[in-house]
Amino acid sequence: MALVIISQNDAGGVSITSPAGDFTAQQILDRGVSGRFARIINDADLPEHKEFIDAWEMDKNDVTVNFAKAQEITKNRLRSERAPLLDVQDVLFMKALETGADTKAIVAEKNRLRDVTKLADSAKTLEDLLAITCEG
Repeated sequence: MALVIISQNDAGGVSITSPAGDFTAQQILDRGVSGRFARIINDADLPEHKEFIDAWEMDKNDVTVNFAKAQEITKNRLRSERAPLLDVQDVLFMKALETGADTKAIVAEKNRLRDVTKLADSAKTLEDLLAITCEG
């Protein structure tokens, strides 16, 4: 456990400054940290899931995770994960068309991959969001 400085940045997110060298967190805070609010906390008091750091927000007392932003982060992760999988399905689809093979399973898989981001909308917790993958 280490002391860090947290501050609200201009974008409304949270910036974290870790002391380095011979400087203490208090010395750094005394010299000035940009942001609306700045204070020293134990890094163990930061939100658990660092995957959602871009969804972190703070007020004068707490750092919290904006769940709607975490859902969008999850959707973007899923879009990146599914892109190569959709490319594979596109190739399989074209090959099936060329040979006259059945494309129903390929179309179903492409639709499942397209719809995977919708799962984030029904998630209730950050753990639910982390559990969503493009795996079939």
